[in-house]
Amino acid sequence: MSKTTLKWMGRIAAGAGLALAVQASAWADWALNMPRGVSDISNEVYELHMLIFGVCVVIAVVVFGAMIWSIFHHRKSRGVEPAKFSHSTKVEIVWTVIPIAILVAMAVPAADTLIRMEDTRNSDLSVKVTGYQWKWHYEYLDEGVAFFSNLSEESNRARQLGSGIDVSTVENYLLDVDRPLVVPVGAKVRLLLTSNDVIHSWWVPYFGGKKDAIPGFVNEFWFQADVPGTYRGQCAELCGRDHAFMPVVVEVLPEAEYQAWLADQSPRATPAAAP
Repeated sequence: MSKTTLKWMGRIAAGAGLALAVQASAWADWALNMPRGVSDISNEVYELHMLIFGVCVVIAVVVFGAMIWSIFHHRKSRGVEPAKFSHSTKVEIVWTVIPIAILVAMAVPAADTLIRMEDTRNSDLSVKVTGYQWKWHYEYLDEGVAFFSNLSEESNRARQLGSGIDVSTVENYLLDVDRPLVVPVGAKVRLLLTSNDVIHSWWVPYFGGKKDAIPGFVNEFWFQADVPGTYRGQCAELCGRDHAFMPVVVEVLPEAEYQAWLADQSPRATPAAAP
C-alpha cells in the first residue's frame, strides 16, 4: 500500500474520529441519546441500542471506506481501465451471507429482551390505567384506591392564551400532574391499559417502554423501578387537539413511604375530572 494511500486513510480516520467525538459531546450536553433508565429492562434496551448503533457505524465505515478508496484509486485521471465482467458468484454469496449473519447475531439478544418485556407474570402490584381526553385514571386493583391524574394547575394556567405567564418560569411545564402514579421501589408493577375514548399511549422513557391504551381492549405493560424518584413521560399517541397537555408522572417511593401514602388514600376515592 502506497504512502499516499496511507496518508489519505489516516485523514479519513481522523475526520471520522473528530465527528464521533463532536457527536458524543453533543449527546452529553443536549441529551440527544436515549436515557439508560432506572430498570433492568431499560438498561438492556440502552445497551442493545448502543450495540446495534456500533454495528451500523462499523458497516458504514467499511462500506463507505471501500467506496472512497475505489473511487480515488480507480479514477479515470489515473488511466485505469474498467473491468469487463457481468457478475461474480463468490461476491454475491459473500454479500448475502454476511448481512444475514449480522442480522441473526443482532436478533438473538433483541428477541430475548422483547420476550421478557412482555412477561407480566409474578407482579407485585396491578394498576388499571384508563386514558381519557386528556388525563389518566389509575385504579389500584388490590388496594381499593383510584384517582384521576390531570395536568397540574400551574401548567394549565400558563398554557392558556393571554395568560401572561412566561412558561420558562414554570417548573416541569406540561410535564407535571396534580396526582402522580405512586409505586414502591423495586416492585414489579403491572399496568392494564385501556381507553375511554380514543387511542392513547402511556410512555415514561426511563422505564424503557410504552404501551397503547385502546378503547375496547386491555393491553399489559410492566416496569420495575430500582431507584426512588419522580419520572416523567407523556401520552405518545396523537389523541386530539390537547394531546400535548396529557403528561404521565410516576413517583417511586421506598416501601415504608409507599405504605404510608397508601394508608392516607381514601378507598375508591375518585375526584371529579378537571375540565
